[in-house]
Amino acid sequence: MGYRTSPADLEGMPPGVPHIIGNEAAERFSFYGMKAVLAVFMVHYLHLMDGRGAGGMNEAEATANVHFFNGAVYLTPLLGALLSDIFIGKYRTIIALSLVYCAGHAALAGMGLFGHSPWWLAAGLGLIALGSGGIKPCVSAHVGDQFGARNAHLLPRIFNWFYFAINLGAFLSMMLTPWLLEWHGPHWAFGVPGVLMALATLVFWMGRRRFIHVPAAGPRFFRELFKGGGLVVMLKLLPLYLFVAMFWALFDQTGSTWIFQSQDMDRHFLGFEWLPSQIQSLNSVFVLTFIPLFAYIVYPLGDRVWKLSPLRKIGLGLFIMVGAFALVALIQQWIDAGQRPNIIWQILAYALLTVAEVMVSIVALEYAYTQAPRTMKSLIMCFYLASVAVGNFFVAGVNHFIQIPDSAAIQREEATAKLPANWRKDPRTIMLPGHDGITGTADDLIQRLADGVPTALELPGQTSFEQAAAVIEEMTQANGGRFPDETSAAAKLAGF
Repeated sequence: MGYRTSPADLEGMPPGVPHIIGNEAAERFSFYGMKAVLAVFMVHYLHLMDGRGAGGMNEAEATANVHFFNGAVYLTPLLGALLSDIFIGKYRTIIALSLVYCAGHAALAGMGLFGHSPWWLAAGLGLIALGSGGIKPCVSAHVGDQFGARNAHLLPRIFNWFYFAINLGAFLSMMLTPWLLEWHGPHWAFGVPGVLMALATLVFWMGRRRFIHVPAAGPRFFRELFKGGGLVVMLKLLPLYLFVAMFWALFDQTGSTWIFQSQDMDRHFLGFEWLPSQIQSLNSVFVLTFIPLFAYIVYPLGDRVWKLSPLRKIGLGLFIMVGAFALVALIQQWIDAGQRPNIIWQILAYALLTVAEVMVSIVALEYAYTQAPRTMKSLIMCFYLASVAVGNFFVAGVNHFIQIPDSAAIQREEATAKLPANWRKDPRTIMLPGHDGITGTADDLIQRLADGVPTALELPGQTSFEQAAAVIEEMTQANGGRFPDETSAAAKLAGF
């Protein structure tokens, strides 16, 4: 039985739309659920997965890795777009890469069961980047393909519902998976999103008879690109998407630096203490609230005063984003000064951030689709998504550059290289020279290893340091979570 290749003459919603929305909600649950715990997992869990207890990843390194992954997710859409627009069409591309996506989740859920966990993490994230990124331009363009001339006026509304489905799935997963990680471990935290991705694939496959299947353009794609205005459209969109790239460079830090910032805040809100990875779920709550608010109230009222074109909406959103990060910078100043501000301040920043998202992301998504020639919808959507990749690679590069070298690790490598050849593979204890660079002096460090992996680093006077830290911690708790002032702390520590 053949599939329809052009929209039916309908005034209402096309019959395939519920399958696309259901698929998107489940797929976004899987992606954001996995991503919500990724940074915390890298810092606090990854080094424990193989039972070795090696040193954990620092926050700057984890931030860089998360943004490299985000960048890959939004760079691989080019592959999906070319595969879809030239060779096999959107539907087959989505089904094939969804199976790759499921395999990536399986790799993450199986970490620690066998093999080397960092390799399984890299493989899983690579497969998810290929699957999630590859289907991304196809799904967005597939939505638009379902509409004809008579119901095209419903397209802005359906893109809002499309974004609504994304954030519903994101909210549910970002509340659940941090809890699963905290109380049931990484296998459940990564396994449940994998199950939802399998469900998303099934829901999409069940709608195959109801979809409009726009065939791949084949060689006609290249004629459209060079002669039909496709290249011109891409060049016209380039300046806009450079600004959009910086928006995403800031926005996607909610999955990395904002999580680490919330660890140092008082997270009691609405009667219970939130986990650091759960705070970002409020972005989805705000999106679900602001989409109808802006679509039916803010934009109509604004148009009475000043016609809000797509470019004006994006410009205003970028200015609002500046306010969100100014507030985050202020919060960090309070933390650096020894205070422990309440999480409500970061939630306010999330509210401003979400206003910017509604005005930039949704509008830019719809704008990309409406500007594209019919046979190049996926490629133009991919061009928009590439701006997200550029923003994330920028953040990853910055965090890679600002990492402070681990002096102990450098000295351990140098000391290991000086050992006899038959000892280098599996040393148990290594003396490190410390600050003066000379072994046998008072500042020497003792590095303990197991199976060649560092397990503990003993410092000179470590017992005194631990006792002093316990006193500071006790004073901080008694002071409502704030560090004690220098005078009172010095008096307490006088005996150390």
